[in-house]
Amino acid sequence: MTGAATPDYEQIRKTVDTLVPFVNLVGVRMTELGPGSAVAEIPETPAMSNHLGTVHAGALFLAAEVACAGAFSGVIAPRILHVRTFVLRGTRATFFRPARGRVRASGTVSSPILADVVGRGTEEQFDLTGKALLHDDSGALLAKVDLEYFCWLGAA
Repeated sequence: MTGAATPDYEQIRKTVDTLVPFVNLVGVRMTELGPGSAVAEIPETPAMSNHLGTVHAGALFLAAEVACAGAFSGVIAPRILHVRTFVLRGTRATFFRPARGRVRASGTVSSPILADVVGRGTEEQFDLTGKALLHDDSGALLAKVDLEYFCWLGAA
């Protein structure tokens, strides 16, 4: 990304995808990342299951959080090297049906000031929200997760 006018979203995806040790341990992968959206996948493995043979709620939540964190990385790409803190403050998950097989979480983030923050080079602290929708391979909506984050950017 050194001085590039257009962020290299694929490079950011590769870096962010392997950044968190716990995500690597579990095996959730970020498969897509763009300017404000991302997709994370839960692999179809027995390790992701609960005692009933469906995907564990913890795995579903992790995929939602990875997708929204990825979406943030896409939005903040021009200033990604200035991120000092990006922390989850709160969340609400609604599960609609049991999940089986591969699950895809599509995440987005928003904030009324986010676009302005990216364009400025000043130190900033702000809140933003994320929303993830989780679907199975048939396209059925499995869950919706709302996330609240705090971000602190250093001056450019």
